[in-house]
Amino acid sequence: MKIKAAVLHEIGAQGPYAETRPLKIEELELDPPGEGEVLIKIKAAGLCHSDLSVINGSRPRPTPMALGHEAAGIVIETGPGVHDLREGDHVVLVFVPSCGCCIPCAEGRPALCEPGAAVNQAGTLLSGGRRLHKQGQAVHHHLGVSAFADHAIVSRRSLIKIDKSLPFEKAALFGCAVITGVGAVLNTGKVIAGSTVAVIGLGGVGLNAVLGAVAAGARQVIAIDLLEDKLSMARELGATATINASDPHCIERVRDLTKGGVDYGFEMAGSSPALELAWNITRRGGQTITAGLPHPDKVLSISPAKLVAEERVLRGSYLGSCVPLRDIPTYIDLYQAGKLPVDQLVTDRISLEDINAAFDDLASGAAVRQIISFAD
Repeated sequence: MKIKAAVLHEIGAQGPYAETRPLKIEELELDPPGEGEVLIKIKAAGLCHSDLSVINGSRPRPTPMALGHEAAGIVIETGPGVHDLREGDHVVLVFVPSCGCCIPCAEGRPALCEPGAAVNQAGTLLSGGRRLHKQGQAVHHHLGVSAFADHAIVSRRSLIKIDKSLPFEKAALFGCAVITGVGAVLNTGKVIAGSTVAVIGLGGVGLNAVLGAVAAGARQVIAIDLLEDKLSMARELGATATINASDPHCIERVRDLTKGGVDYGFEMAGSSPALELAWNITRRGGQTITAGLPHPDKVLSISPAKLVAEERVLRGSYLGSCVPLRDIPTYIDLYQAGKLPVDQLVTDRISLEDINAAFDDLASGAAVRQIISFAD
């Protein structure tokens, strides 16, 4: 079938993207679903820094590639071997397909699925195949999803069935921003009620971490960012204190507020200086957790003596350490109960044709979550 998709032909583009237009809206050929695959009509897709990182070269990927990884849609057709989804089912797409057979999957850590990581790097589906083409040339899949398109073929292992009552524009958020931010707090950090938390970097993932910390019952939630409007939004979402990261006394202020440092410091900005800040505001015996993904060449320098003598923990969190089949329905239930107001993070609704300018807004921090809505 013919579909319309946003395709990246070269990484490393410079802004403003509204002028350089790294994403081309093109007609592609989409093959039918293969074994264990599903054809999805995409209804809503969110713009995320992980997409931007491919565009600007911070996360190198093969090209040409149809971008987009945070989305929700409707099942149109199932391939051979798919028996638990039917036409008309509503689904959230997950950007790490889990094979269910490797050691991390067997340990209940599908975010670390080894075949899933390999095919995501290669730009294929979990089967190793590519279902996108243009004039005979294969087009790579972004994280097994390629959601900046009106239709997509994905592995059944990339899909979570959801209640049809949840609007697609809200459901899409649960495929990345929610599980990454909330999951880092609840799964990776296992934040306990009455603890102190700081979140550095208040994009879609960081603000979800704020929501997660509030839902976990943290007594102090300190939000840190360079932009005042993001700090204001964090206060509206329940942060007990906000500090501009440009404040030369930022570290001292956090330590004063918490009498020595936070129990959990979350870095969500995707930068080494932000992670260093998170490390420096975490108390003795505390945890510093990062879900940010800076360029692979960036490094962090810490004192091994402090790591040992202060019994500090430095942890990474990918996909929020989530088990999507368990956590996405749980987080949706929390949202519907009013305990995770994630819909407040949607700042704009755009068309696919507006995508390049929308990435300018994401890069500048002017937007938190922009949602592409696909008309019927």
